[in-house]
Amino acid sequence: MFAHMTNGTAEFLQKIIDKHPKKHISLMHGESSSLAYYEDKAKSIFNSGREYVILITIGAIQEEGYVVMNNIPVTEEGQPVFEHHFQNRKHEVEKMPGFQAFRLLKPKKGNTYIVFTQWRSVQDFENWKTSDQFKQAHKNPSVKTPDYYADRPFITSYHMVTDEK
Repeated sequence: MFAHMTNGTAEFLQKIIDKHPKKHISLMHGESSSLAYYEDKAKSIFNSGREYVILITIGAIQEEGYVVMNNIPVTEEGQPVFEHHFQNRKHEVEKMPGFQAFRLLKPKKGNTYIVFTQWRSVQDFENWKTSDQFKQAHKNPSVKTPDYYADRPFITSYHMVTDEK
């Protein structure tokens, strides 16, 4: 299964969504742009989108919610270690109130993985970040970033847009 996404203005992305009514495309608004996202086994409908292999799927993506994407550039030789880390992680985030969905996305081109989480609200995500479970999941005896990081990770976040909004 693949994840497909592209950025643009809300109006432009809505035209793409309207043109493909059989695809379940989610529209999300962020601080600087909007994002269209869908999952499918077929080739992407986006001309200038990004494609990812979905390595881990937990929960169904909901029509409403808050999406946080941790974008992590990983060196080519570090990819097996990075993927192994996620395959063997404890599943604490799924137990948090407000958790909706999780995806680990491996890029088909490039080196930036996406750790995608969806929450019922911003407050639910903030509660996760201050929880003991978060501290346990992110504890690291070293302050240094892992050697397999190709660059500094960065976060993008979006609010899901429903037809009524």
